[in-house]
Amino acid sequence: MSKISFIQAGLFTTVQDGGRRGYQSLGMPTAGAMDTYAFSLANALVGNDINQSAIEATLLGPTIEIDTDCVFAVTGADMGATLNGQSIALNRAYAAKAGSVIALGPAKWGSRGYIAFAGGVGGSMVMGSRATYTKAAIGGIDGRKAKNGDTVELLCPKAELRNMALRHAPSGLIPPYSAAPTLRVTPGPQSDYFDKAGFDALFGAEYTVTAETDRMGCRLSGANVPFAEGKNGNIVSDAVAFGSVQIPSGQPIIMMADHQTTGGYAKPCCVISADLPLAAQLRAGDRVRFAPVEINEAQAIYRRHMAELNEFIRIIEHGFIYRHRPYYTQLNGRGFAVTVDEIV
Repeated sequence: MSKISFIQAGLFTTVQDGGRRGYQSLGMPTAGAMDTYAFSLANALVGNDINQSAIEATLLGPTIEIDTDCVFAVTGADMGATLNGQSIALNRAYAAKAGSVIALGPAKWGSRGYIAFAGGVGGSMVMGSRATYTKAAIGGIDGRKAKNGDTVELLCPKAELRNMALRHAPSGLIPPYSAAPTLRVTPGPQSDYFDKAGFDALFGAEYTVTAETDRMGCRLSGANVPFAEGKNGNIVSDAVAFGSVQIPSGQPIIMMADHQTTGGYAKPCCVISADLPLAAQLRAGDRVRFAPVEINEAQAIYRRHMAELNEFIRIIEHGFIYRHRPYYTQLNGRGFAVTVDEIV
């Protein structure tokens, strides 16, 4: 069995994948990667399905020894990654020999880094997912964060991949990570629990990320968000989504990957999918603002977001697309518009 070994486990290092989907109605949170984009990009760089299991590191990364030749990539927060003591770049695939050591240190910015290996990493499979959910002690490494000396199987390691020279993400493909982002939000299911004064407060203030922030929720401190007259923010519990913004006691909490499945606090808005990676990289002391967008705009942003990633995947898997040639042809009396992608 090929494996990786944790020489140093880091602060909070877990196995994550695309999440444990389809069980929220039974009370089981999705879990999975916090920064879904950096996670997907890491997998794309090494030729995996974008939901394949990988390593997520928080604030202080691990030192890992590999016992077989493999291809890997590091994305997300800059943790000063090295391969055998030599600095390596983020968002690029590398080939490593058996016995090599990958090391991630303290995050220089952001909070979560990802290490994906071609073929994926192992861990306990629960409800169709290897995602670690520590509160229920399931998935990954016995449902917990990694410890020094732990080992994790490499599922199907590959010593090399085609088009290695192309397996690096251009800067335009990386989200605009920041210690003070503006997160775009769509209306939430209880937007009617807040009047103009409440939304003016929420959208007009800058909030600070508190030390209580974790994989369950990004807790913020700042201007109090008042409820509409006659409302106190308590509701009959309903579904909670990744990115939902709850307002208990007047202060916002952004619900993150390990969020509970239902909740009894009013939700005025929800962070759009394309901006969740920005929220996932926040750390205590960072600042954040909210800005409203309409649902159709949020959907268009997400489609562009994923189209760019999918185009990049097509390039690195099949070669560099250097020209799109449009043609018009007729067949059996019918006209067809055809675009041919020329690649090398």
